[in-house]
Amino acid sequence: MIIQRTRYLDRLAKLEGNGLVKIVTGIRRCGKSFLLFTLFRDVLRSKGVDDAHVVAVQLDDDDAAPLRTPRALSAWIKARLPSDGRPTYVLVDEIQMCKPPEEEKDKPGCVTFHDVLASLMKKPGVDVYVTGSNSEMLSKDVASSFRDRGIEVRVRPLCFAEYLEASGREKAEAWENYLLWGGMPLAVLAPDDAERAAYLRSLFERIYLRDIVERYSLSDDGRAMEALVDVLASGVGSLTNPYRLADALESARGVRLSRPTVAAYVEHLTDSFLFEKADRWDVKGKRYLSSPSKYYATDLGLRNARLNFRQHERSHLMENAIYEELVLRGCNVDVGVVETVVKDKNGKSVRSNTEIDFVVNTGTRKVYVQSAFAIPDEAKREQETFSLRHTGDFFRKIVVTDGFQSPLAGEDGIVTVGVIPFLLDPGILLGS
Repeated sequence: MIIQRTRYLDRLAKLEGNGLVKIVTGIRRCGKSFLLFTLFRDVLRSKGVDDAHVVAVQLDDDDAAPLRTPRALSAWIKARLPSDGRPTYVLVDEIQMCKPPEEEKDKPGCVTFHDVLASLMKKPGVDVYVTGSNSEMLSKDVASSFRDRGIEVRVRPLCFAEYLEASGREKAEAWENYLLWGGMPLAVLAPDDAERAAYLRSLFERIYLRDIVERYSLSDDGRAMEALVDVLASGVGSLTNPYRLADALESARGVRLSRPTVAAYVEHLTDSFLFEKADRWDVKGKRYLSSPSKYYATDLGLRNARLNFRQHERSHLMENAIYEELVLRGCNVDVGVVETVVKDKNGKSVRSNTEIDFVVNTGTRKVYVQSAFAIPDEAKREQETFSLRHTGDFFRKIVVTDGFQSPLAGEDGIVTVGVIPFLLDPGILLGS
């Protein structure tokens, strides 16, 4: 089965011929190579681009081992560039595997793969696309190494709409399975649940954690990092900071780490695309708050597998899925804090901070989104919408509940909608 990744193909189409290197990044096994070397190449063929005008190499292939030095790769690619003036597409998989020979490293004039790509960019009509592993090609590496010469295309695991199409299940069943197994493509295509579980566990333990240990040379072979992963995975969507995490590690796992070390480890995990951080935004004060923050798992299946499928809190998993969908759509997503003044039982005015799950900025518009698994009665609705009703502005406000409910606006203007239509219809976010 071929899983189409239309969103990313559309993005690549918009970036064609822009004079920059397109750097496809993302968590391992999320489909970066398949996107570029199968789906994108098929698109090029459909547009009449013949194979002579696509120069492609996958450096993780044993046959490509002789090309894993910058000079060799450069010579090989340039020897295959047509001279007819027609656009030519250069596709390189796992570009980080192209390294200078040991005897050339750190010497003046040492050629790196960045030099190779910069040279190709200067060739008229040459359009360059590369993928990078999350162990050695992270978002911050792209920003520092390529600066204004490249643009990152971040690929993620399957969103719910992609999962629904690939799974062939009806919507309710697909949603239940998505919360459990997530959207890693090969997990979706696995023949049975036992294979899915084994595959996801293997990814986490033998690839992702190993990558982090190798990249950052962790002295304890990653045992403390593994404990931190478990704590973060258990508390997705909960407010935390390095102090709280360090305390949780010591009390629950008997692991003692300093606050700075915990902060560094958390940064390693977010840089490696395993977790994502959502900062807190003071809605009325219009400023970011330094601490605490929330962390969400990039893929629910990986998170659940790491915890041996023991912690399946649907409300937290739904919130995680909504967050990932919003960032996938290109939104900037923060956790909202609303300061209110309420009366206590003695009639005294008391300042209180309440939370909005997501403050969503789409570039031109702002939307508040609250994840509320169930609203069985009016009292619960009052509780879930309290912060939304006290923002002091008129931006669109949405409460997402479990299920299929179509968008329905209340008398206060707050829209209630089921999570399934919300995830499947991007127009609901902005009311279009």
